[in-house]
Amino acid sequence: PAPPIESRFLYVDVAAQRAKQLRRGAVPRLQELAPDPQTGVRPVPKNKLERIAMREVDGQKIYYETKKKPRE
Repeated sequence: PAPPIESRFLYVDVAAQRAKQLRRGAVPRLQELAPDPQTGVRPVPKNKLERIAMREVDGQKIYYETKKKPRE
């Protein structure tokens, strides 16, 4: 699993980026939103995409990278 996010600001940035990906058609990584193995039909999400993105981040299902600041 991905490391937990300890910074509130990083959490918001990662969740917002993931929500943008979901709006553009990315498949949610939550088990309850997985497609049916027989039909391939995905259930309709009951929550807004932003909430789904936050649940994915909370569940450590999102991997992210941060840029390292150059030393001066």
